[in-house]
Amino acid sequence: MSKSIKGGEFLIIETDANDIFIPEQFDEEQRMIAQSCQDFLDQEVYPVIDRIDKMEEGLMPGLITKAGELGLCGISIPEEYGGFGKNFVTSMLTAEVTGAGYSFAVALSAHTGIGTLPILYYGTEAQKQKFIPKLASGEWKGCYCLTEPGSGSDANSGKTKAILTEDGKHYILNGQKMWITNGGFAHVLTVFAKIGDDENLSAFILEADMPGITMNPEEAKMGIKGSSTRQIFFNDVKVPVENLLGKRNEGFKIALNILNIGRAKLAGAALGASKAATSRTVNYANEREQFGRPISKYGAIKYKLAEQAIKCFATESALYRLSQNIDDKINALIAEGKDKQEATLGGLREYAAECAILKVHGSETLDYVVDEGVQVYGGMGYSAEADMERAYRDARINRIFEGTNEINRMLTVDIILKRAMQGELDILGPAQAVGESLLEIPDFDFDDSTEFSKAKRTVENMKKAVLLTAGAAAKEFTTSLAKEQEILMNVADIAMEAYICESMLLRIEKMKILNKEYSLQKEMLECYLYDAADRVFIWGKEAINSFAEGDEQRAMLMGIKRFSKVDPYNTKEARRKIAEKMIAENKYCY
Repeated sequence: MSKSIKGGEFLIIETDANDIFIPEQFDEEQRMIAQSCQDFLDQEVYPVIDRIDKMEEGLMPGLITKAGELGLCGISIPEEYGGFGKNFVTSMLTAEVTGAGYSFAVALSAHTGIGTLPILYYGTEAQKQKFIPKLASGEWKGCYCLTEPGSGSDANSGKTKAILTEDGKHYILNGQKMWITNGGFAHVLTVFAKIGDDENLSAFILEADMPGITMNPEEAKMGIKGSSTRQIFFNDVKVPVENLLGKRNEGFKIALNILNIGRAKLAGAALGASKAATSRTVNYANEREQFGRPISKYGAIKYKLAEQAIKCFATESALYRLSQNIDDKINALIAEGKDKQEATLGGLREYAAECAILKVHGSETLDYVVDEGVQVYGGMGYSAEADMERAYRDARINRIFEGTNEINRMLTVDIILKRAMQGELDILGPAQAVGESLLEIPDFDFDDSTEFSKAKRTVENMKKAVLLTAGAAAKEFTTSLAKEQEILMNVADIAMEAYICESMLLRIEKMKILNKEYSLQKEMLECYLYDAADRVFIWGKEAINSFAEGDEQRAMLMGIKRFSKVDPYNTKEARRKIAEKMIAENKYCY
């Protein structure tokens, strides 16, 4: 087992490249599982994609049944419940490859994630024995009923009520839920409601044939048109008391912990969709001729292709670093005597901030990739005849799903600062040291003799930029910092870039250790660092100017300028080389 750091600790310690996992290390079995997922998309999903988007009756649930027969619904389910019991890295790889499946990807991930995992992680043994094998096989489909018309991001404010009957044998459930993915065909519903006058939600397992459950027609949506999305109404539904999931008042905790998993997996699915859209963009650029030559020969197009690839590589580097960290934490907790489900939740809870970072970065990478994909396609990109139009529309929901990106940005900072206040992370000491260093003469005698020393210095400085802005803002606003959302989002963005840049750097260092060719990947890192440094400067400046004044402001602005400084780099030539390899191979090839 590799040595892993605590959640949020990436800001204050340097990780060794030997301690991370990179996609170049996938073993033969993992590659075979990925190929099975790709074959399923190619043979079962893509040929009927228009029929899926037209909501052809029975088509989507039939595809999930087929996926289940191949084992794709039970990758991470323990073997005793009919699954394969694979680790988090392998289930992430499955989420990535199937993520290119448009609406099918949404239905599958909702079923295998939020539709199945609450019961797996919080259910009694009897509940797991009853529901999990049929969910793992795809015979039954699952959905997750949390959101209500009046409660979006504020999930705990839901109005759905459950009242215990006088004989104590049933809960009577009343209320409504909206935006329920797989709602139109799910057999098993995890429903969140408040019992009596409780302040917090509880969770219940319902079956679709229980009397009193009714639905609105399918929602008409901008994208993911083939994904079933319904409002569901509960009118005096009698739920047996043994269908309470977890403990009373524990529903909000269940919802949050399941969303941690969902955020990480959404980043994986967005990565898969990003890679597929990048490959399609390269294909089209090679085929489309203007002024007597393929448009892939032009510098403006090469820029777009390279930037698509750089962003994909960046998300991927952080995603599998995080996935292995989660696996290592799970294994450590099992070694301490925790059971598998409890350990898995503990692993995900440990890296909740990183899960939020990846959700934001993955969904915004996909948005960039499909937007530039439409641009490269030109008029055909806007036509429903070409597949990029669907990719563009389907991508947009990902910045809203699993908590909006704004909520996830603020959550990132909130989690790290709370852990610092509780003494779990020593953020405050390093933040104070960075603040004090502003008064000292900068050390220009830097050893840049090794291949990665300049990149390491840039990453270290980005972390200092986070500590500087977060530390000063926390000192200025103390308990009212939560109201300063603009500042929190600035800090979150700097933290995200520090994590992503470090993950790219560590991946390339590990590639070198493993004797893999990495020259173009290093060009990707240089391009990303060069641009990220400018973004860090802008966000840092915005945050500091929001609250600092006088000498303190001047010192901090000088600090943020110092911490976002990079050497000049010819990114044009680097991007051309990155694009030309893809153009030659006619696909995303990194």
